Amino acid sequence: MTPLQLAGFAASILIGVSLGLIGGGGSILTVPVLVYLLGVNPLMSTTYSLFVVGTTSLVGSVTYMRQHQINYKAAAIFSIPSFFAVYLTRKFIVPSVPDTVFSTPTFVLSKSVAIMIFFALIMLVASMSMIRDNSPKDQQASGQLRFNLPLIALDGILVGVLTGIVGAGGGFLIIPALVLMVRLPMKMAVGTSLLIIAANTLIGFWGGTANLHIDWPFLIKFTTLSVIGIMLGTFLARFIPSRNLKKGFGYFVLVMGIYIILKETLL
Repeated sequence: MTPLQLAGFAASILIGVSLGLIGGGGSILTVPVLVYLLGVNPLMSTTYSLFVVGTTSLVGSVTYMRQHQINYKAAAIFSIPSFFAVYLTRKFIVPSVPDTVFSTPTFVLSKSVAIMIFFALIMLVASMSMIRDNSPKDQQASGQLRFNLPLIALDGILVGVLTGIVGAGGGFLIIPALVLMVRLPMKMAVGTSLLIIAANTLIGFWGGTANLHIDWPFLIKFTTLSVIGIMLGTFLARFIPSRNLKKGFGYFVLVMGIYIILKETLL
């Protein structure tokens, strides 16, 4: 095993740790790790990422289930439009993108490069969300929960499309929606988000594997390490302030996003 491969499998543990600590963020690194460290092509990486993130988030959500920190009604209302969006995106939109997205006599934008650039732009948006950290502080639910169905459905569709295209969970969009639109306490929003991410990404994986050859031994090995990471992260979350980690991780994701854009366009 090469040093890059060792680094890639080590990074899978860190992806899980991040999901366990801050309820999101780590999944945004799964595709870059698979592409740049483990040599998986971008389209296959988004597919693998769906399985890795889905399985890891599902395991992580079990801890919140035991603590009764998941609102199943909110998860169902958010997930239904998101399910359709992620499935249709993986089933029809992604396969319909041509191998050459754009070309001129001196420039060709391939599907693989376009996916990585789009992914990098999502990373930049996610990093700013984590750095600014506009989500409300931990709070107890005050009054009756509210469900703004049109806004929740719209956010669910947006998360579903993004999940389908880039293979990330979209926790940076889901958690603020649950806190602001449904008025969930922060800890319950994190637990509910993990369950939504798990459902979305696993459905997306199922919808996008029809014509792909999956390297199951590799995928299971990578996912197992990520699951170990989320178990470790969930344990560490009891002792480490997640807000400080979230901001530092946001800066790391920002640097990674800029690096990917430079690598795919200039380097």
